[in-house]
Amino acid sequence: MDQDIALGNGKRGQLVAQAAVSTKGFGGAALLERAFAFAFRGLVYPQIWEDPEADMAGLDIRPTDHIVTIASGGCNALSYLTADAARITALDLNHTHVALGRLKHAAMTHLPDYAHFRRFFADADQPANREAYFAHIAPHLDADTRRYWESRDGLGRKRIHIFAKGAYRHGLLGTFIGLAHVMARLHGENPRDILAARNRAEQRAHFEHRFAPIFDKPLIRWMTSQPASLFGLGIPPAQYDKLAGGNSMAQVLRQRLAKLSCDFDFNENYFAWQAFSRGYSKAPDASLPPYLQERHFAVLRARLPRLSTYQANMTDWLAAQEAQSVDKFVLLDAQDWMTDEQLNALWSQICRTARPEARVLFRTADEPSLLPGRLAPSLLALWDYREDESHELTARDRSSIYGGVHLYVRRG
Repeated sequence: MDQDIALGNGKRGQLVAQAAVSTKGFGGAALLERAFAFAFRGLVYPQIWEDPEADMAGLDIRPTDHIVTIASGGCNALSYLTADAARITALDLNHTHVALGRLKHAAMTHLPDYAHFRRFFADADQPANREAYFAHIAPHLDADTRRYWESRDGLGRKRIHIFAKGAYRHGLLGTFIGLAHVMARLHGENPRDILAARNRAEQRAHFEHRFAPIFDKPLIRWMTSQPASLFGLGIPPAQYDKLAGGNSMAQVLRQRLAKLSCDFDFNENYFAWQAFSRGYSKAPDASLPPYLQERHFAVLRARLPRLSTYQANMTDWLAAQEAQSVDKFVLLDAQDWMTDEQLNALWSQICRTARPEARVLFRTADEPSLLPGRLAPSLLALWDYREDESHELTARDRSSIYGGVHLYVRRG
């Protein structure tokens, strides 16, 4: 039995709370952290918002590699299999994300063909997906995952229903994007209109003339100044100030949206489609995550036994592993949440379990790496920071949310 199957609801919530709540008492900061921890227990990311192609470029995945990654929506863990890693372990504090990852795993294995898989996870809005779930997927799920998807949400619907009604409109992120669309429309703009741009020059013109002025509106400036307003992006109170970096949040969000709108062609950037249309393009040649691309379907299906997904704290999970047993670590932006004590505990285990020349890739809300000055010098000295590569990876990350992508390589 997988180690997390029998976790009760209280234990599941404790994992998130232990990571997100570091302020004691009942002051404003403590209450905000508790509110975020409560919200983060449910579905946050129907789709992960770190670019897997940037990840794979930085990780330099090899056929002998064991990758340990935070799972989030499960997209990137599956996508890394296209690079032929020997083993991938996906960990997450959030029980819902684990259930989503396992749903994708079972669907890729047991749905009849690629057309069914694409309809389920790329379109994610067809009533036939409900029937496909019960006929092909449900019988192959572990009891805990099946219980989750067949239990009912706050509106009394079975959770699997979201794949018949637009899955990417759900979760904290889907709700946040929906609210952003509402606010844009209140100011006379439909975000979908920018997708009609034929090239980057038209994309930039649309952004500068129609999107950028919205960030100067008093209501937008006030709303974005509230830390709770970014819970939908999965940004906890501890990360809010790091993201702002001394600037107004409206200004920061404007800069990030400018990169998303202007720096990449829309026909090559599925993150832009998610932001501006609340789903993927339905065109036959649509930009999709690697795991959803037809050309990868057969090989991923064959490699799925290499992927395991667990609900666990990464520090605790690594502590139970053998020394020098991991080649690549993907931390997403989780370190932005951490206290210095948590950060050093994690890296103590990374250093112990890392093989020579292992790589660690992570993102930060602000631009600089957060390790200097916080990580113990004895731990940091074991790693080489690849500054030029990190800048290059930051530039090519199409999701555009994060200030920095950072790559460290274990010294021999």
